[in-house]
Amino acid sequence: MPWKLASLGTLLAAVMLTGCSSTTESAKDTGVTETGHSRCEAKAAEFTIGKKASPELLEQARTRSGAQSARFLQPDDMVTLEYRSDRLNLNTDTHLVVVRVNCG
Repeated sequence: MPWKLASLGTLLAAVMLTGCSSTTESAKDTGVTETGHSRCEAKAAEFTIGKKASPELLEQARTRSGAQSARFLQPDDMVTLEYRSDRLNLNTDTHLVVVRVNCG
């Protein structure tokens, strides 16, 4: 008899926990991350390659890519190793011309 109660309790707990699980399918469809921020799409900002860095260019690239934030990175800039899927990076050469676009 006690093993029946234990089995029933385990089954009940499993059923209750499945109701608590959630899927992120809707987040994947909309491009919104689990933190509520939009995901960066670097392809949309590739129009900046070959252009001179400016605040206007940075804002245009951020808007088009859907990124929450954006920054220019020069060759000798120190950066943290944190990855943020909602941040756009515009990598420049020493003459401040954009040479690469990526998210992170």
